[in-house]
Amino acid sequence: MRLADRRRILAFGMREIWRRMCRRSAGMRLALTPLPVPDRLIVAPTDLRSIDPFIAEEILEGRYPLAGRVLETFGHSPFQVELPSKAFAERLHSFAWLRHVRANKTEEACDHARDVVADWITLHGRRQRGIGWEPSVVAERVVAWLSHSTVLLQGAEAGFYRRFMKSLAFQVRYLRKIAGCIPADETRLRIRIALAMASVSMPTRAAFIRREGARLDRELEFQILADGGHLSRNPRSMLDALLDLLPLRQTYINLGHDLPQKLIPTIDRIYPALRFFRHQDGDLALFNGATATPASELMSVLRYDESGGKPFKALPHMNYHRLTAEDTTLIVDTGWSEPEFSRTAHAGCLAFELSSGRNRFIVNSGSPKFSGRGHRKMARSTAAHSTLTLSETSSSRIAKSKLAGPILLPGVSDVTIDRRDDAHGNDWLRATHDGYLKEFGYLYHREIGLNTTGNKIKGHDRLFVPDGEEASDERLVAVVRFHIHPAIRLVRRDPESVVMQASDGEKWLFSAPGLDVMIDEDIFFADVSGPRPSQQLAIEFTLPEVTEIRWMLRRAD
Repeated sequence: MRLADRRRILAFGMREIWRRMCRRSAGMRLALTPLPVPDRLIVAPTDLRSIDPFIAEEILEGRYPLAGRVLETFGHSPFQVELPSKAFAERLHSFAWLRHVRANKTEEACDHARDVVADWITLHGRRQRGIGWEPSVVAERVVAWLSHSTVLLQGAEAGFYRRFMKSLAFQVRYLRKIAGCIPADETRLRIRIALAMASVSMPTRAAFIRREGARLDRELEFQILADGGHLSRNPRSMLDALLDLLPLRQTYINLGHDLPQKLIPTIDRIYPALRFFRHQDGDLALFNGATATPASELMSVLRYDESGGKPFKALPHMNYHRLTAEDTTLIVDTGWSEPEFSRTAHAGCLAFELSSGRNRFIVNSGSPKFSGRGHRKMARSTAAHSTLTLSETSSSRIAKSKLAGPILLPGVSDVTIDRRDDAHGNDWLRATHDGYLKEFGYLYHREIGLNTTGNKIKGHDRLFVPDGEEASDERLVAVVRFHIHPAIRLVRRDPESVVMQASDGEKWLFSAPGLDVMIDEDIFFADVSGPRPSQQLAIEFTLPEVTEIRWMLRRAD
C-alpha cells in the first residue's frame, strides 16, 4: 500500500474514532438531562414506499420476512430470539415494516404492532447501544413511528401512548445530539429529514421548526449537487431522498408552515437527474451501490414530477453521460468518488449499461441489498462492471481498515472527456482515466458511438502509455467485460460474435472482428430476490503485444 493511502486511512480512522466518542458522549449527556414529553402528535406524515399485504399477514402470524430472510418467532417477541443476519436486525429495529400493517389495519394487527413496539421500548429503549441505536436505524425508526403512528396509537391505552411519546421524544433528541458526529452521507441527510419531520409532527415552538428547517437546508445544499445528483454518485440515493422529502414537503404545506428555502428547489433539481438514470424498462441504472428498485416506489415518486421534458445528455457534477437515439439508451460512468463520500462507491469508471425497447441488455452487476460483506466487496470491484480490468486489478481499491470503513482509495484521479457528434450525426463519447497509471504505467481510453437511428453501437477500448513515458516489457492480461442482464439469453453465432435475445424477441448482435468473444458465468447482485446466476461476455488480450480492441453492437432482425 502506498504511503499516501496509509496516511489517508489513518486520517479517516482518527476521524471515525472521534465520531464514535462524540456519539457515545452525546448519549450519556442526554441521559442526564430532563426530557419534556409531548402529550400528542399533530400529524402522521405520508409514507410513499410500497406496502405488501402478504407481509402484513405474515407479521400478524409471527413470521417476519425481512432483508431476504424469514424469522419464525413461535409466539415470542422478535426482539427475544436470535436474528438471522445484521441486515435483518437493521430492518427489524428500523420498524420500516410498519407500513405493511397499513394493508391490514384491523384491531388485531394494530394490537400486534403495539406489542412489538412496547417490547422494543422495554428491551432496547433505555440503552443507546447495539444495532437498534445505529444512527441510520434510529433515523428510519423515527420516520416510521411518525408516519405510522395511526397504526400504533389507534385504540391505544394511555400508558402505552405516554411510553411511546416518551421514547419517540428521546430518540429525536438523541438524533439532534449526534447529527454533528456523522460523516456527510445519506445517513446524515436522513437524520436531518427525520428531525425536520419531527419538528412539524410534534408540538414545538415555531423557532424550533425554523431552526431544523435551516439545518436541513444546509444539508441539502451540501449533499445534492447542482445537477440534481447526490454526492455519493448512487442513483438510488436520489430516489430515497425523494421518498422522504416529498412527504416532508406536503406536511409543511398541510400545516401551513413556511417551507425550508432549499426544499422545493432541491426536489425540482433531483427529478431530472433521477429520470437521467431510468432505463427503457423503467428501472434505474446500477452504478455506485444502486440495487433493484421496486417499480411501485419509483412510480409513486414520479407521479409528483412536474418538471417533465427529456432526460439530460450529461450530469456534469455527478459525472455521467447518457447517449439516446430512438428507443436505445446507453448510460456511462465517467467519474470517480472522493474517499470521504465513497463508502458505497464502486470502482466502475468508464463502465456502461445498455437498454433497448423494454429490455436491459448490458448492465453492471449491481449491489446486493442484503448479502454479506464478501458479496458487497465483489460487487464494488471493477470486474463486476462492464468495463476494462487490467491484471485482475480494480481501478480503485477498497481500504482494509475497520476504523476507516469501506472507503474507496483513489486509483482514478483524473478523467478526460470528449463528447461530440460526427459528420453523420452519430453521438460519440470518448473518455480516458488514469486508474492503472501509477501501478502499471497505462492510461485506459474508451470510445462509444451510437448512430442516429439507435440500432448500431461501436466501441473501442485502448490501453496506452502517456507521451514521454516508456512502456514496460511486463506481460499483462486485460479483460473487457460486458455483463448481461439475467433476463437475456445468449446464443453463440461464431467465435467472434454472440446474439443477445430478450424474452419479447428483440435481439442484438455483439461482435468483435478478429477476436475471441468468451461467454462466462456471472452473478447478478441487483435482483429483488437476491443474487442470481447470469452470464457475461469477455474479451481478453495480452499487453504489450495487443493494446486495443474494437467491438460492435447491432440490433438484429
